[in-house]
Amino acid sequence: MSRTLRSFFACLLLIALPALAAPICPPPPTQPSPAAVQEAMQHARDRGFLWRISKDGRDSWLYGTIHVAKFDWMFPGPQVMQAVQDSGVLALELDMLDPDIRQRMAAGMRAVDAAPALPPELVRRLREQAQATCLPYEAIARYPAEIQLTTLTLMKARLDGLEAAYAVDAVLAGMGHGAQKQVVSLETPESQFATLKIDDPQELLQLMDESLAEMEHGKDRKQLRHIAQVWASSDYDELARYEEWCECMESPTQRRFMHKLLDERNPALAERIDALHQQGNQVFAAVGSLHMFGERALPRLLEQRGYRVERIDFPQ
Repeated sequence: MSRTLRSFFACLLLIALPALAAPICPPPPTQPSPAAVQEAMQHARDRGFLWRISKDGRDSWLYGTIHVAKFDWMFPGPQVMQAVQDSGVLALELDMLDPDIRQRMAAGMRAVDAAPALPPELVRRLREQAQATCLPYEAIARYPAEIQLTTLTLMKARLDGLEAAYAVDAVLAGMGHGAQKQVVSLETPESQFATLKIDDPQELLQLMDESLAEMEHGKDRKQLRHIAQVWASSDYDELARYEEWCECMESPTQRRFMHKLLDERNPALAERIDALHQQGNQVFAAVGSLHMFGERALPRLLEQRGYRVERIDFPQ
């Protein structure tokens, strides 16, 4: 399973230690003090990727986010903040502050059947990775393999100070609701669960083996640090070359899954953003950054729908 999938699914709930290493227990994030929040907001700089899209005399915005972040990355810089303030509608992949979305997420997790029996060798490797983060394997064993891997990824991200609790999407949702803007979800919990699910048992086993090998050799953690830094420095050129260095497109199985994860979702996201804009709104649409790059990238799809698309560069 690719690094991209685990980063993507982190917003719904990065990396590796040798099996014989002593367990390291990254502490959970602490509640920042009001003074720490105020200082971080005062010194916030623009990060990520921003486009202005214009049609019918109105401007909307596309913003590429990251689903795990460091504390001082959470808060929008001046240009992103201005775009949010100028928008009447804040559109996210999922608005996790919406009680209905939370209830449907919880129901989806409860409805998940016990994970099919996995080969003993894969269970051993999963257990070792759980032990390395002081996570009792029994806490995740009943879930499908995809979610087990996601949970391990989230736990190990803390070793590098990357937290799902500091996700930019969540901060934007809080800002939108606090400012009494219309906050909408571009997707549904059900569609995101379906995206995560791998139906072919052999394909799932192959992706699990590849993903665990990345964890065991430390490749995953190294690549995740790189992705996070690319986002933090708003390096458009480097992220546009993602397929060259992500090591996530090396097999037909990986390529098919990446197509499902990004290319198959982007047309529906573009259609939903377009519909919101055509209702007379100025929309700030924030989704994972990889949706903004590639042949079926959201800026390209919206340009095909008649939008003038302008990339906004941040001072470094």
